[in-house]
Amino acid sequence: QVQLVESGGGSVQAGGSLRLSCAASGYTINSACMGWFRQAPGKEREGIARMNVYLGTTTYAASVTGRFTISRDSAKNTLYLQMNSLKPEDTATYYCAADHCTTWPHPRNWGQGTQVTVSS
Repeated sequence: QVQLVESGGGSVQAGGSLRLSCAASGYTINSACMGWFRQAPGKEREGIARMNVYLGTTTYAASVTGRFTISRDSAKNTLYLQMNSLKPEDTATYYCAADHCTTWPHPRNWGQGTQVTVSS
């Protein structure tokens, strides 16, 4: 059974940084795509970063390009999202997702989410 567990959310002032972690179990992150989505209240879920492990490439939404960085630690089976220069509009629940790359942008495996709140 696949389990994805996010951690690292919290409250921070605008301009600050946070690093989210996603620990994967029952699933190897060396054979799939993994990524981060977020959902703010009243808004649709948004894909913000994805790592294609096969190609070694990363893609980002325009809203986070240059501020967020996705990375992984294969030995720890963990995905990260480093978030810098945070803005109030980054406030959302952040979700980790994993699946075969062909399923993107609708992966089937999700974490429970972690809340990020950015105050001005």
